[in-house]
Amino acid sequence: MAGAADIAVETAPLEWDASLWRTAIAQLEQALPHASIDPGTAERLRYPEHATIVSVPIRLDSGETKVFPAYRVQHSRVLGPTKGGVRFDPHVSLSECAALAMWMTWKCALLRLPYGGAKGGIRCNPRELSRGELERMTRRYTAELRGIIGPQEDIPAPDMATDEQTMAWMMDTYSMQVGHATPEIVTGKPISIGGSVFRNEATGAGVVMVIERACQRLGIELAGLRCIVQGFGKVGGIAAHELAGKGAIVTGVGDYSGGVHSGDGLELAAVEQWTAEHGSLGGFPGVSHVTNAELLELPCDVLVLAALEGQVTAANAGRLQARIVAEGANGPTTVEADAVLAERGIPVLPDILTNAGGVTVSYFEWVQDLGRLFWGREDIRTRLAEKMCDAFDRVWELSEQKDLTLRSAALVVGIREVAAALDARGLFP
Repeated sequence: MAGAADIAVETAPLEWDASLWRTAIAQLEQALPHASIDPGTAERLRYPEHATIVSVPIRLDSGETKVFPAYRVQHSRVLGPTKGGVRFDPHVSLSECAALAMWMTWKCALLRLPYGGAKGGIRCNPRELSRGELERMTRRYTAELRGIIGPQEDIPAPDMATDEQTMAWMMDTYSMQVGHATPEIVTGKPISIGGSVFRNEATGAGVVMVIERACQRLGIELAGLRCIVQGFGKVGGIAAHELAGKGAIVTGVGDYSGGVHSGDGLELAAVEQWTAEHGSLGGFPGVSHVTNAELLELPCDVLVLAALEGQVTAANAGRLQARIVAEGANGPTTVEADAVLAERGIPVLPDILTNAGGVTVSYFEWVQDLGRLFWGREDIRTRLAEKMCDAFDRVWELSEQKDLTLRSAALVVGIREVAAALDARGLFP
């Protein structure tokens, strides 16, 4: 008869079992019946291979010592080294990193990149830290991950509140540890130390490549469509400019301070200048100011979700007035909201496909660093478009063949790629 201690162990939740992880698992479970893979292989896909928690102590400018919790999760390495961003945010958790790592696995497989998925981050408020404090924190985090990250093991990249400077500090710290310059340890770094042209624009540009391909499949002309972009940062800002460059009308954008809207279309250059000078959209003149929640429910043809996860839920999905929803962020639509949008006939261009431009050009950067041979901007844009359109077409065709949502089809395509590699390599020992 099992004792109380045994029962407690059997019923205790997994360390990463929280809301975002449950969303990732729910999506996986919905896709598995259509993937036709071995049950044992499916079981392996439900768990990350490695989950690491580290403490990052630094000395603040005030002289005080503060310790920040930090994480790195690697979901699958069957296709190659893991790949994924590093974020600095007060809400970073093991669960969040585990879910995002799983999604990155499907994303890389879908784009046929020789990577598995990873994600990491430090739980902090970067707005409260000086540049010197951010550097010390980044370098200590990198040092703590020695033996976990590496050019053939796990390759970090920028994510929320991190940028090419963060990657430069990580690259330098790792290089000093191994005794030689190792630009291929990270991607998204400055061009001067092995970064790639077009990397900063890649995710936002990729979002619009997918939107344009979807419009072609739906028989819609992108030029003239009215678009709203939630998030005016590294992804949303680029996506807004790319949409405008193709003749679409961007009527609304939002950031952490709220949204701005103009039925006649926004002057994006003026919006960008205002945010650069004031730090947010707050107070931008000559437009209507709305909350981020209200921004999502305004009439538009294309709604780009390029902010945070969990933005469209069962509570507001019925009020969206968009013809197409495009996910530039990771996990912005809940499982329940997906069902509502599918019932309403609103196609959702899923995150693991739509925002894959960043990791694809990160792959290009890694390849360039390994070969010490670099490509031009138009060459990279062309290669990216080929990858994104090929992945979209495979997803679209499966969606029509099996009568699946685009998200389920994208997951099935990615899962099948990973499962095939797992089956070929077998279970060790």
